[in-house]
Amino acid sequence: MEIRTVEKNGIKCAVISDNKKVITDAQTALDVLISAKYEAGTQNVVINKRLIAEDFFILSTGLAGEILQKYINYGGRIAVYGDFSRYTSKPLKDFIYESNRGKDVFFAADEEDAVNMLTR
Repeated sequence: MEIRTVEKNGIKCAVISDNKKVITDAQTALDVLISAKYEAGTQNVVINKRLIAEDFFILSTGLAGEILQKYINYGGRIAVYGDFSRYTSKPLKDFIYESNRGKDVFFAADEEDAVNMLTR
């Protein structure tokens, strides 16, 4: 896993990259958050959706809730970016919409939008 630090409006974000999935369960999600804190000095994580297990986007598995609860408990914020248009689940679309209205979890079209959401 590689972490690149991006700073905008005085707020740092850790942009995560890898050639394999880095978030597959709650523990690996927490590992990403801890790595971002120690390597980039931030708890703002920006990650491509392809680096997250597909079960995250199937809300009935509970994986998204478990991961996002850990992030909130540990003071983390996350912006997931990518193409979400292939998902037809109304609960997922509602979840994405409501998340984007908050301040801790965001879903964006691309990396730049994800950084913007975390640094506004």
